[in-house]
Amino acid sequence: MTSLRRIPRAEHHVSRSMISSGTLKTLYTLKDAGYEAYMVGGGVRDLLAGLEPKDFDVATNAHPEQVKPLFRSCRLVGRRFVICHVRFGDEIVETTTFRGAITDLHKRDETGRILSDNVYGTLEEDAIRRDFTVNALYYDIRDYSIVDFTTGIEDMKSGVIRLIGDPELRYREDPVRMLRAIRIANKLHFRIDEATAAPIARLAPLLREIPAARLFDEVLKLLLSKEAEDNLYGMRVYGLFRQLFPVLDPHLARPENLAFVNAALRSTAQRMQSGLPVSPAFLYASLLWPAVEARAAQLRVEQGCEPLPAMQQAGEEVIARTIACVAIPKRFSLPMRDIWDLQPRFEQTAATRARRLMTHPKFRAAYDFLLVRGESSGNPALAELAAWWTEAQKGGDLPEPPDLSPDDLLVEAGTSEAAPPRKRRRRRGGRNRRGPDAAGDSEADGPETATDPS
Repeated sequence: MTSLRRIPRAEHHVSRSMISSGTLKTLYTLKDAGYEAYMVGGGVRDLLAGLEPKDFDVATNAHPEQVKPLFRSCRLVGRRFVICHVRFGDEIVETTTFRGAITDLHKRDETGRILSDNVYGTLEEDAIRRDFTVNALYYDIRDYSIVDFTTGIEDMKSGVIRLIGDPELRYREDPVRMLRAIRIANKLHFRIDEATAAPIARLAPLLREIPAARLFDEVLKLLLSKEAEDNLYGMRVYGLFRQLFPVLDPHLARPENLAFVNAALRSTAQRMQSGLPVSPAFLYASLLWPAVEARAAQLRVEQGCEPLPAMQQAGEEVIARTIACVAIPKRFSLPMRDIWDLQPRFEQTAATRARRLMTHPKFRAAYDFLLVRGESSGNPALAELAAWWTEAQKGGDLPEPPDLSPDDLLVEAGTSEAAPPRKRRRRRGGRNRRGPDAAGDSEADGPETATDPS
């Protein structure tokens, strides 16, 4: 699996015209300075598959301290393994030094996950270190050939996602590879090799060892995509989803809840395909809604809570349980709460309250959320309420209010696994809702690493 194969330019369709200008400048600058330089990874993979890459990566034998002087805009990042970020305007070209072979000297935790990785190596060692064969293809700027040390070219032609090396060992080194296998397979419409798929369900609990902030990024990649429904299905089939969202997973056993989440994912995918902005806040609000709705209904039925306090308490509980596994920065969790808290207010169709609600800053997002609820729930009363709010926004006199009772809209309470809320001292003037630029911007401990895709 380590025999070198070089595919000449005449035998593949990857052209320099398909590669970003920043990537080409990085490759040529390194080459002209006497170093090896290759475009590698998802950029080569996607171009071979006929897709437009989101970004391009470069691999080189130059060490970070040798790369940095070549580019005025270069910044060194990372502690586990130093990476060079070379900026050209809005484009950042991630440039990494060839990684060395994995040995017993690498520091690991008790599950086998690699904790320290500042070891440089050769091109061949770097190729074997990569996760999947289709990600271990190198575009050589010197002669425009593609270099393959594994079975990457054959697997691209056969439509197979295959791990390099022993699957169990590679998943233990980095459990996020289990999520990546599903995402890349669905993106390319490939199948996962049997040996690569076999250990996933058994090793799924290893995701609990991954920092919550990193999993937030991975979830966005999986669910803010055109293949979001397929990715959700794959995560559930392999038992990964319950590790990420234990508070939500039991609720997706109910067809109406799964239908709602899939409808929200479909709506987000359609917006992306239309070039419209998408929001992680709306995505996460939709994803966690079945758990929030069930808990709110339970509070209303069992404790006699009013709709709005029930919704607020349910939201607090579900978010608290979720961020123990997957971080949600406050710049997203606060709009999520707004979307949820406005849902009970849609039940108030009196003219004064309805007009006041339509001036709320988050009305549009909450209304879009209501539409997805109405279209996917199978509840005629909820669909009628959503239709009323659609008419109400057309101007002029408000339509006749629908003849609905709260019981018509109340879902079955079910069983909530959320922990009882802690008692909090309320500040005078109500809950302090900070803006997205306020300090202390993370719902979970640790730095925010995700870029807002909206």
